[in-house]
Amino acid sequence: MSDISLQDLWRHGAKGFGPKDGAIWGAYYGSSNFSGKNVTVGSALRLSTVWACVRLLSETIATLPLGFYERNADGSRTIANDHGLYRILHSQPNADMTSVQFWEVVVASMLLWGNAYVEKVKTGTRIIALNFLLPDRMKVSRISDGRLEYRYREINGELRVLQESDMMHIPAFSLDGINGLSPVQMGANVLGGAMSADEASAGVFKNAMKSPGLVTMDAVLKEGQREDIRRHVKTVSESGGYMVLEKGASFQQLNMNPDDAELLASRGFNVEELCRWYRVPPFMVGHSEKSTSWGTGIEQQMIGFLTFSLRPWLTRIEQSIKKNLLTPAEQSRYFAEFALEGLLRADSATRAAFYSTMTQNGIYTRDDCREKENLPRRGGNADELTVQSNLMPIELLGSKTAAATAQDALKQFLGISDKEEK
Repeated sequence: MSDISLQDLWRHGAKGFGPKDGAIWGAYYGSSNFSGKNVTVGSALRLSTVWACVRLLSETIATLPLGFYERNADGSRTIANDHGLYRILHSQPNADMTSVQFWEVVVASMLLWGNAYVEKVKTGTRIIALNFLLPDRMKVSRISDGRLEYRYREINGELRVLQESDMMHIPAFSLDGINGLSPVQMGANVLGGAMSADEASAGVFKNAMKSPGLVTMDAVLKEGQREDIRRHVKTVSESGGYMVLEKGASFQQLNMNPDDAELLASRGFNVEELCRWYRVPPFMVGHSEKSTSWGTGIEQQMIGFLTFSLRPWLTRIEQSIKKNLLTPAEQSRYFAEFALEGLLRADSATRAAFYSTMTQNGIYTRDDCREKENLPRRGGNADELTVQSNLMPIELLGSKTAAATAQDALKQFLGISDKEEK
């Protein structure tokens, strides 16, 4: 994902690379912008905010468990660990990457280039691996029969033509539904402005802050006198002691405050601007100057991050897996889904109250709660749906047995026996 080098350009040229191959030239020269900076994927990642946003989104999504399920006739689901795609999606997509590494680069590609390209490796019609392809080396076009054609140039200069049936293409935000828009190219003005602000700030600290103060005189000095004063000031600053100045000389401390030059304010605004491009709340990348409006609790902030930041990317991946990796016959039976429960875990007291409400209203069984706490299922009555009315099985609600059971429970609580009632 680094910037393309002149050696790459020369090598591609030796292999027939020409002036019409704009992807390679664009990767080297970057996108035009008002600041005049060379904005590429590599230079954008050198901005701490872009680095933090891309890492936050890609690493969070990559570390979420991706389950592969079979839908049963009654609407329930079971883990489809006997399907060939289960191991590929959940554990190891190819020989070089774990599932975390694979989904990390897939999401990072969409965040930086606007597209993620994955080649399907097959034995006959069965998919045995998924290979990630670098998006800056891919060119997509629609051929005469209406199909999409993917032309990929390998690092060694070899050009491969891949058919639509051999690809899983996941575009990010798009205007035509086929090619995703690159956030780096579309945000070149914002990125270039942030680079200029960083450069200006670095220049202030590099140059204006070298000298701690000024020695002023009421007369014009000769060259030797200036050097004597400089040596004297240097000796005092290094070894301590008192400074001795003559002829109406005075010393003035230099306090070059970057905040006065609005450098810190402009850099803080750039953080918010870049976070806006990636739809990441600034407080999640360490910018805490302003409080978030997503709620004060950690749980509320995580729900907002999940809903507005992660959910669109997760849905793109899930639907792309269904569209590109499953046959039409399998699409009605199998599906992939990210497990989000880990992001929504609150503190133990809140979680206990949630489980209590769900079990007492017949929504979760106790085994369901144990499974969410990574505890083994007990079976038996622990796998029965119960309600608050004496925690009876939900199937007995409204029956005579349920009424009798409730009466018996009330009598037992009041200490009334059947004989006393008579």
